[in-house]
Amino acid sequence: MGLIADVLGPLLGSGRNAIRETVEVFRPNAEAADMREAAHAAASLAQFATEFSQPRQGPFDRFMDGLNRLPRPMLALGTLGLFVAAMTDPVWFAQRMQGIALVPDPLWWLMGAIVSFYFGARHQIKAQDFQRGLATTLARAPEVAANIRVLAALSDKSAGDDADDMPDAGDPPVGAWRDNAALDEWSRLRGQ
Repeated sequence: MGLIADVLGPLLGSGRNAIRETVEVFRPNAEAADMREAAHAAASLAQFATEFSQPRQGPFDRFMDGLNRLPRPMLALGTLGLFVAAMTDPVWFAQRMQGIALVPDPLWWLMGAIVSFYFGARHQIKAQDFQRGLATTLARAPEVAANIRVLAALSDKSAGDDADDMPDAGDPPVGAWRDNAALDEWSRLRGQ
């Protein structure tokens, strides 16, 4: 028995284990790794605890917390409100939607980017010529104005005299299908 202690003494003696130390060069000690991970988790929790232990006392902090909670409910309730408005007064709703048709494409892109970044979505921005988009939008202004006049005539209760000037209910608004390649192709194929 003493012989084994004499032979293994240099390897295992004085509290050192040369075999374990050599293996740990190639493979980390699982117990020590678990202890390091537990210490890291405890330090993270301690950091979070100190961060949130101080109560926010300022009115600005309370205002900002309340403001940060508004966009999601406002978008959801606003969308439902649009459906209610469309069912309650369709002519009023259609007039407002004609006004939205004048919003230039770059502004829609900007709003889409803001909304998508706010909700954490990734938004791929297309490079388009601002002046071309603005010119296309402004070119539609007379068409939108004509549609608003038609819708105003529909909503006017005293339009008995102007009944001859009003379009048929089946007629689409001015320019509704103009410049729509898909509908042009469909009409062409349907006619064959």
